[in-house]
Amino acid sequence: MTSQDRQTVAGSSAELGAAHASAALLERLADKLGGRASVAAVFGEPVFREGITVVPVAQVGFGFGGGAGREKAADKDGEGGGGGGGAGAKPLGFIEIKDGTATYKPIRDPWVDVALPLATLLVGVVGTRVLRAVAKSRSARRDKAE
Repeated sequence: MTSQDRQTVAGSSAELGAAHASAALLERLADKLGGRASVAAVFGEPVFREGITVVPVAQVGFGFGGGAGREKAADKDGEGGGGGGGAGAKPLGFIEIKDGTATYKPIRDPWVDVALPLATLLVGVVGTRVLRAVAKSRSARRDKAE
């Protein structure tokens, strides 16, 4: 085996080592984050009070990624790897169980109650002014044409 062949085999082994390290890192991330993904993460613990049961409901998301690299200099080999992950939860509403009937009640964003009426009002005011301006412009053009 020539020295070039030995370097190729050594380079391939290092690449496999980096790939294995990356795969192991991703598996650990998936295990840690995936272990937290459960029904309890989306549907909270039920609360019982005065004949009413309330079950909190949330939207939960998980994500992760990782990578590995290798930079080879003239007389040095380099390896590297990294990864990360995250999770997020947003309350959506709750399920109310009362007298054998379950009802889903969403938690509304308070800005929706403010922004939607304001947007409607703005469209009405601006739209009216635009229509008046267009009508006035047409009327002025007709007067000039006569």
